[in-house]
Amino acid sequence: MKKLKISTMLLIALLSIPLAAAAVNSDEMGHAGHGMQKEHAKMASGGSMMMVGSSVSKGVKGMAHIKDVSATMAEMDMKATHHFMIAFIDEATGEPIEAGTVALKITNPDAKVGEPIELIGMAGHFGADIVLDMEGEYHFKLGTKLEDGKKRTYHFHQIIK
Repeated sequence: MKKLKISTMLLIALLSIPLAAAAVNSDEMGHAGHGMQKEHAKMASGGSMMMVGSSVSKGVKGMAHIKDVSATMAEMDMKATHHFMIAFIDEATGEPIEAGTVALKITNPDAKVGEPIELIGMAGHFGADIVLDMEGEYHFKLGTKLEDGKKRTYHFHQIIK
């Protein structure tokens, strides 16, 4: 449950940066909102966002990214090092797909396959905090059952230095 809350907070923080920046300049927020604004900016800042890849399965394009969140998580005594996220787009309509179930299995550089991780739907994508604590190539295998009921699989890989 703690991971879900942190994942949700990170996503909200990441997506709220443009709105938060505008709010800082607004008199509507007053002084009370500045503390929360600083906390959101702190969580959204940090490591860089990396495109992991994109792939199409049965007419649905999946676009995967990871963000280094290790510094923020360490401050909260959490082991997660990255936030994995994937967005789905219906290729026929161009519309985002935001409902369904998504599970992720990670194979680390030592070829050890981890337990499945449920990705949670979050404002336009599915995501979870994960641990990528070794240097080398990771493989991300995703199984989905999106809102149309069709099962799809996606496979990405990323080198972590």
